[in-house]
Amino acid sequence: MALITLDRLSFGYRATKNVLWALTETITPGIWLLLGENGAGKTTLLSCMAGLLKPISGACLIDGVPTASHRPSVMERIFFLPDNLQSQQRNIAELKACDARFYPNFNNGLLDDNLKAFGLAEDIRLEKMSFGNRRKAFMAYALSLGTEVLLLDEPLNGLDIDSRKALTHMIARCVAPEQTVIVSTHEVHDLENLYDGIIVLHEGRILVCKPVDEIAAKVMCVRGSKPAPDALWSENSGGLCISLVKNVSGEPGALDYSVLYSALMHNHRAIMEILETEV
Repeated sequence: MALITLDRLSFGYRATKNVLWALTETITPGIWLLLGENGAGKTTLLSCMAGLLKPISGACLIDGVPTASHRPSVMERIFFLPDNLQSQQRNIAELKACDARFYPNFNNGLLDDNLKAFGLAEDIRLEKMSFGNRRKAFMAYALSLGTEVLLLDEPLNGLDIDSRKALTHMIARCVAPEQTVIVSTHEVHDLENLYDGIIVLHEGRILVCKPVDEIAAKVMCVRGSKPAPDALWSENSGGLCISLVKNVSGEPGALDYSVLYSALMHNHRAIMEILETEV
């Protein structure tokens, strides 16, 4: 079980401009949704977590050890699947033979099951696959490694409707309670029933990093023909108006992640004040 700690982590590609600003959070095991506008720093944050980028100050720690140290005992616990993953190996069979030995929890049976669920075989040449099938092959591999930390950047890109459904079932089947999975995506609804927590990044700063139940106990979404009188944010969807309101019921209410995200982008001070209030 890995605990991810962001300790005043800052990163910039140029000395005069930061992309991430003094991020300080603790991320516990579970499946986390990472949201943010284009350019907010989501991929940069995942790269720092994976140890691929070294912060200019602060650190990302896995159980107290900086990922930027590249210690084998830490790196075997992390796998990052970027949006544009490339491989020098010809197929998943070669990738498995070359790399899987570095991950002690790799499960070959799980890899076989995952590939079959996508209708793929491990000996198909990656270069001959479509973008979507190549993406599915890498997802099948990533979910078979059993790493304590799994970082997924836009995992739904290039996947058709049935493949997205298959991926949802695959994640639910493969991810153990002690694993920490962070999913950066703009497609918020496909995996919405799987998320345990939400991270919202805006202009390089974290607005929210909380479990779903904790958020839903303080704000909730209601539907009606017009905005709720006490709406913090409202928008129309499919002929109905969805409003984000303060939850006064004492029980977690319904959330629409897309509406919550838009509300935070337009009215984050009022919403964050509610989220930070002790129940």
